[in-house]
Amino acid sequence: MNQRSRLSLIVTQTLIVSLMLALMGRLFYLQIGAGPKYRDAALSIQSRDIVTPATRGLIVDSSGIPLALNRVGLAVTVDRSVLDRQKDRGKAVLTKTARLLGLKYADVYLQTRLCGELPKTVHAGCWTGTRYQPIPITKDADPGKALQIVERADLYPGIDSRPVAVRNYPGRDGINAAHLLGYVGPLTETDISGTGGSQYYRSESIGKAGLEFQYDSFLRGKPGIRTVIVDREESVTRQAQNIASIPGNHLVTSIDVRLQAAAEGALEDAIMRARADGSRGDAGAAAVLDVKTGRVLALASYPSYDPNIWEKGLTVKQSKDLFSDANGVPALSRALQGLFAPASTFKVVSLVAAANAGYNLDTTYSCPASVKVGNINFQNFESKPQGTISMKHAIAISCDTIWYKIAYDEWLRDGGLSPKKNANDYFYSAARGFQIGKKTGIDLPAESAGRLPDRQWRLDWYKQNQDYFCNYTTRAPKKEQTTFLVALAKENCIDGDKIRGGDAVNFSIGQGDTVVTPLKLAQMYSAIANGGTIWQPTVGKAVITTKGKVIETIKPKILGKLPASKSTLTFLQGALRDVVTAGTAAPAFTGFPIAVSGKTGTAEVFGLNPDGSKKDNTSWFASYGPTENPRYAVVMMVSQGGFGSSVSAVGVRKIYESIFGVVANKVMPGKALFPFGPPTALPRISPTMRVSNP
Repeated sequence: MNQRSRLSLIVTQTLIVSLMLALMGRLFYLQIGAGPKYRDAALSIQSRDIVTPATRGLIVDSSGIPLALNRVGLAVTVDRSVLDRQKDRGKAVLTKTARLLGLKYADVYLQTRLCGELPKTVHAGCWTGTRYQPIPITKDADPGKALQIVERADLYPGIDSRPVAVRNYPGRDGINAAHLLGYVGPLTETDISGTGGSQYYRSESIGKAGLEFQYDSFLRGKPGIRTVIVDREESVTRQAQNIASIPGNHLVTSIDVRLQAAAEGALEDAIMRARADGSRGDAGAAAVLDVKTGRVLALASYPSYDPNIWEKGLTVKQSKDLFSDANGVPALSRALQGLFAPASTFKVVSLVAAANAGYNLDTTYSCPASVKVGNINFQNFESKPQGTISMKHAIAISCDTIWYKIAYDEWLRDGGLSPKKNANDYFYSAARGFQIGKKTGIDLPAESAGRLPDRQWRLDWYKQNQDYFCNYTTRAPKKEQTTFLVALAKENCIDGDKIRGGDAVNFSIGQGDTVVTPLKLAQMYSAIANGGTIWQPTVGKAVITTKGKVIETIKPKILGKLPASKSTLTFLQGALRDVVTAGTAAPAFTGFPIAVSGKTGTAEVFGLNPDGSKKDNTSWFASYGPTENPRYAVVMMVSQGGFGSSVSAVGVRKIYESIFGVVANKVMPGKALFPFGPPTALPRISPTMRVSNP
């Protein structure tokens, strides 16, 4: 064999040996190195996960009283793996079961179908879990009927009954708190897809609104996973693993159940009073904050709804009623989503603006019946002149024309319709310092931001609406083409991108395009009370485990400082006290033994109700107390409620009566809710509160 042949043979042998070694190495990797990975993959083809949702954590008030817990319900469940093997795929059994329970077969059928089995047009009511776990068709079965199913299993193959945990809002002391607590509901396809940033299992329920949504990751816990092996016919052959669920953690809030009940009762009473006085009184809100920390002690909204309807199952009518204008849209939380003109409660901002602009707060000013701006006379309340008065008295009696004059003069100094490049804009700057137009940052979802109609907002608004106003006669409905509205549209077409004199004077008294939420106003008055610190409102205080270990503390956060000097705040605080002693709120607080301070507001509302009637005024009262050592800020708003002094101020007084234990104008120390201030220590949560009988 020559040298070349020997070399070729060696190369060939080397190649063969290399290929064999590579093959053996690959086989070793697949069988040994990556064996577990591929075994799991093979197992997943024939395995099915059965998910057992974890017991959801409690939501309690600052004393440990449960606001949301889990009661025991009696569920009737369907095992699809059994029904699907029947000749009619379970139709006869489902029909018999539905008849026994007084349910409609169509509803039961929908509830037991996997969402993927139904047409894409069906978006709700289907089962989001798997066919291998019990599918509940009711969680409130009659015990007698459930017993029939258990005793005659031969007549109800694949049907079972078992106790289950049902989310429940017990309503202690008569509270509702639906908007505050939120509710729990089934997953949507968006939730399951993971686009929201969380990993869920199909049979889980998650928080959909309120605190249930905000703190869902803590409350939900970890579900149990039982993996079963199935054959080609989808029959279970054995169990591969069984991981127990881990209960969710508890949320301790700063809410006091007694104060929440008092706030809800006072709000409803104020609305009924407004209606008795001839106003529509269609909605309202109340907020109570701790001025030293920003913690929310009570938050009420009217109208509301039963928070337990979600677990019971919404009917079509209930679903429509929640968002019905005729019913006042009960689903809307007025406290943090409702936007309303603040009216004279806004004058605290205007006073700070005037002081920053150099106006002397200790001198006197004229309060005439009206002030002419352009060709329009802007009237004082009820067109009454008050003569020459001090600024403090002007706040107390809520004179408007003083602010018209100051705001108009400042508008002219800033250039009027041809604004200077570096206009001072004292009024808008002061409002910006109060953080009007920003969300409060409360730990609740879907908060509205309010509106600060400054120069930039006006320009953006004009760009969006210019075409409509400039073509108003062809774009607007005929019924809206009144002489006034046509003239207004023409004016907006010409100079709607500018702050006009009328805009400036309306802004100074909290009218026009300025809107805030009741919660924002409570945040503002809290800052006035505590000396200028703007706190972020918080409802949650801490998250603790079922064994009592604190795993998350929600600490108060400072968002900023008011744009006012100490002397200005001192003057403002004195003026707000005069409102209650000798001003517009004096009748509502006659004989009240605790010194409180505040400001009334009566906002004019433009527009008509659905029945064609003119909208009534919005009633406001924003306050804090005790005056000398403020601890609580209390705000109430009644939509279409009439005067702030006779409606909301009276409602706020009732809330203070509960806080301080006032009965018949006398302080009863034993009835005070917080003898030593709102509680700071965390309560001990009893394990027996985890599940409650209905």
